[in-house]
This record gives sequence, structure tokens and C-alpha cells, in this order.
Amino acid sequence: MTTPAAGHGGNPYGLVAALQQGGLIAQATFGILVIMSAASWYVLFVKLFEQQKILREGRRARSAFWSAGTLRDGAQKLEKNGAYRQIVDDGILALEQHDKLTDPIDQHDWMLNSLARSQGAIASRLSTGLALLATVGSTAPFVGLFGTVVGIYRALIKIGAAGQASIDAVAGPVGESLIMTALGLAVAVPAVLAYNWLQRRNKSIIEELARFANDLHGYMMSGGSVKPAVTAPAGGTATRTGGSTPSGTTATGSATGTTTSGPKKL
Repeated sequence: MTTPAAGHGGNPYGLVAALQQGGLIAQATFGILVIMSAASWYVLFVKLFEQQKILREGRRARSAFWSAGTLRDGAQKLEKNGAYRQIVDDGILALEQHDKLTDPIDQHDWMLNSLARSQGAIASRLSTGLALLATVGSTAPFVGLFGTVVGIYRALIKIGAAGQASIDAVAGPVGESLIMTALGLAVAVPAVLAYNWLQRRNKSIIEELARFANDLHGYMMSGGSVKPAVTAPAGGTATRTGGSTPSGTTATGSATGTTTSGPKKL
């Protein structure tokens, strides 16, 4: 037998009916879940854009930066306000400030600590917003469960007032209240997946930044003698990682009387 609502093309046991019959509590719970879902998707897309930007900077740093004439020229080839540019700028600043210390410490330790602080600031910026995803993923099922509990309670009150507990009387109200649990899971699962995915990508980005900072540290401490391999242009020959690689030649010969390619001077 078709109910009147179904006869007019509506679903008497759907989400709209559940919100209408659930009252203020059901509507408030639904609103909270919608806000949590929108916030988690916003964080996902913003962090993806930020991560892709840093990945592009990394590809540029592996080629354009190390082929520059000086550190400052190499820094100019990196994106302004980018993560890799920040590491280079902080390294240059630390190198310049070392001689100004009234109680100087070992230059190696000073540079190492300065680059580590720079990497820590970038890592902290990358993790911004992930706490929201973790919070949504852990609390959204309980928010939906709260709506379900309240809905079942209201349904039991109606059943008790009606004085009957037939399938027709129970199935509708209880089924409508369970919609909130399903909504809570629908909000939580994408948030958890996004959190784990972004965390894994952040880990890879931070590892790549650490490798770049280590290469930069070795380059500065060796006066330009130690540098990573430079991606060769089409038809060219890439230099090998190591010390005193002569400019424009491979690393098989002696470096006497030649200079290394790359940003040797500030």
C-alpha cells in the first residue's frame, strides 16, 4: 500500500522526511555534519595545491638552482616565497650572520641549526589544517550517532504514545534516525583517507627538502667544491656528485685549474 507522501512522488523515509520529523536536534546535527564535510574537503584541496607547488619548486631547484653562477643568482631562479627559496635565503643569511656573532660557534653547527630551523618552519606550515581532518575523521561518526540516538528516542516515544509496536510503526522512525549514522560515516571516511594521504605526501616533501638542505649545507661549507649532480640539458652531459668537478667537463679528469659549476659565491 502506497503512503500519501509516496503517492505524490516523495520518499516518506528519506533524508528530508527525517529532518522534518526529527525537529531542531536532527537539523542541527545535519548542519554540523555538512560544515565538517565542507571544511574537510576545503582543507584537502588547499593542501593538495600547496603540496603540488612545492613539488614543482623541487624539480626546478634540482636543475636551475645548481646551474646558476652564485647562490644569490640561484635563489633568484626559485619561486619567491617558496619553500626552497626560503631554505636558500635562510642559509645565505646564516652564513652572513656567523661572522657577526660576539661569541662565535663552529660554522658547521651554526649553519646546520639554521637550516634545521628553516625546514621545521616549512614542515609546520605543511601540517596546518591536518588536525582538522583528524578531528573530523574521529568525531563525525559520533556526531551522526548522537543524531541516531535522539531519533530512536523520539521514535520510541511516538510508538509508546500510539500503543503499538508493529513493523509499520517501527520501521519508518527508526530507519530515518539511522540516516544520521550513515551521514556521519560518509563525512568521516573521506576525512580519514585525506589525512593519511596528505601525511604521506608531506613526509615525502620533507625528505626531499632535507636532501636539498643537506646539499646546500655541504656546498656552503666546502666553498662550492661539493655539490649534487646537475640535470643536463638535451644533448649535454651532467656533472657527477662530488668535489671539484670542473665546469663544462665530466668528473673523470682532474679539476686542477678549473672551477666547479654552480653557485660557488654569494
